[in-house]
Amino acid sequence: MRDYTEEELKILSDMLPNIALQLRTSLATVYTAVDRLVPADMREKDAKTDRTAAAFYQSYYRLYRVISNLTDAGQLFDRKRFELYDDDIVGVCRSVCGEVDFLFNMQGVTLDFLSDRDSRIISLDAAAIRKMLLNLLSNALKFTPQGGSVRVKTEGRNVKITVADSGCGMNSDTLAHLFDRFIDGGQDPMPPRGLGLGLPICQRIAQGHGGRIVAQSEEGRGSLFTVSLPAVRAGRVRLKDRGSDYAGGFNPTLVEMSDALSGEAFLQKYLD
Repeated sequence: MRDYTEEELKILSDMLPNIALQLRTSLATVYTAVDRLVPADMREKDAKTDRTAAAFYQSYYRLYRVISNLTDAGQLFDRKRFELYDDDIVGVCRSVCGEVDFLFNMQGVTLDFLSDRDSRIISLDAAAIRKMLLNLLSNALKFTPQGGSVRVKTEGRNVKITVADSGCGMNSDTLAHLFDRFIDGGQDPMPPRGLGLGLPICQRIAQGHGGRIVAQSEEGRGSLFTVSLPAVRAGRVRLKDRGSDYAGGFNPTLVEMSDALSGEAFLQKYLD
């Protein structure tokens, strides 16, 4: 990641999160209004109403993802440490792949998870790793045609997480600016959805764990993203209460994957 000017740092670490806060408040009001106009029981009884509401929720989730990335933009330059605890990196990756497997099937794309061992305890921020992997999987699914495949693999003495797809790939110019495309806007066209912040955030997460992320790609031959993390331990564990997680009334996995999904994924049966 290149060095940024003071003005760019101000925009990314201060202005964008403040804009996101204003947008989040307004979007929450819209969500509540639609939820009251078209409640879940009405959607369950009428397939046409369900499809119409799904179109709204699809747009809502995509907007929410943009707002979430604007909020997280401050992480790109925030020097505070991630909350690192000893946790199972293989288990985190396996769990994420299990959560999104049906979404890949829905799109006609095969998702495979491979690991050279059943578990691997290292120092990590589980929430940040989840966000990074979901972002990489969303990109892979977005650019992989029906009948294609995506592979997630963990291996190595120093942990390597690879996300490989059989999609359209990228040219060398796009690849060169992949992790700072948002700031260098004008060199590449604006992505069809989003602001191009996802991969820079992924890079910041990898760096915050003492690791790195690299991309390899050729047009027509798919893409390969490799995240390398040091196999070290923090010497502390976090007590977790999985039942206490709260996502604000929406499905957080669908938020992160929303850019790559069709409207079918937002039918009532999947939002429950």
